[in-house]
Amino acid sequence: MIEKGRIAAYEMAVMMYPAIIATAILLVPAITAADAGRDAWLSPVWGSLVGFLTVYIAYKLNQNYPQETIIQYSVSILGLLPGKVVGLIYLFFYLHSNGIILREYAEFVDGVFLPRTPMALVLGIMTFVCALAVRGGLEVMARTALVFVPPVIFLLVFGISLLFGDMDPGRLLPVLENGIGPTLMGAKAPQAWFSEFLLVTFMLPFVTDRENGLKWGMLTVLAVMLTLVLTNLFILMVFGELTENLLYPVMDAARYISIADFFENLQPVVMAIWVAGMYVKITVFYYALALGTAQWLHLSNHKPTVFPLGLLLVVFALWSGHNLTELKDFLATIVPFYLTSVQTLLPLLLLLLVVTLKRNQTQGGWQR
Repeated sequence: MIEKGRIAAYEMAVMMYPAIIATAILLVPAITAADAGRDAWLSPVWGSLVGFLTVYIAYKLNQNYPQETIIQYSVSILGLLPGKVVGLIYLFFYLHSNGIILREYAEFVDGVFLPRTPMALVLGIMTFVCALAVRGGLEVMARTALVFVPPVIFLLVFGISLLFGDMDPGRLLPVLENGIGPTLMGAKAPQAWFSEFLLVTFMLPFVTDRENGLKWGMLTVLAVMLTLVLTNLFILMVFGELTENLLYPVMDAARYISIADFFENLQPVVMAIWVAGMYVKITVFYYALALGTAQWLHLSNHKPTVFPLGLLLVVFALWSGHNLTELKDFLATIVPFYLTSVQTLLPLLLLLLVVTLKRNQTQGGWQR
């Protein structure tokens, strides 16, 4: 087996939480509000159903192929050539999607904090740091996440608590004025992020207490859903229907914080939270790409693939869009269908095929 490290199920959960939240908390509120308006806080609830389904699919596939990732058991299920094609689809997908994630990171850092810094430099530094963690393996990534995630959660809760004075629950009223339909439309962006839970297929083979994998996976989906619901609620209570017109609502909310004209200008705190979360997210996606590439090529170690793939990631990040407006339009229109098709629907088809094949084998054996 290429990966020698082992992690606990709760460590998998700790890595997956920021792997979903990091970009969702910054971009999803505005995208969701464009469809759901003041009821955008409800959309992550519907979107989380895709997350629960994706975790269940990944767990059931792992039960059938406990030592394999989706790159490997695609071949076991479909045969050599079709399985390799499916594996190649996933490798391109994780290369492309992580390139987009890197571009989101660079656009935020360049646009808000370092406008004179070349984007290629911002991308290169983050990619190099993440590459070192990926070369270290799953255990290194898990330990790093355990260091970063608790402070991130604390700072997030602390920052939100400072906004209480600017919140007006009246901005949420009337609830469901136009029925439940807009909230379902608003769920298309959150459900795309929730489909990213397919990443657990690259971790479950190396989880020591695999029987707890489903429980911790579901708890992480629940935690992400609650985080997005509460974030949308607080943002809407501060900005109301203006939320959909904001580029980074969470950052704009941080500018509102001012206590006695002393405790203010907390944008660097938001920056610290986001960079730490983005580091974990990019690393997890990067690891899936590196490990999957090594498995697809039948290499004995994933380390030789890390730096060449890092160069490709920077190229894909620069290629992802001409500007932030174009990138945001892509995230709001194409990504919900793109991510869900590859990360939920395709694995669901694989699982249905496994169930059908097993049923036919059982019936055939009984007839004999």
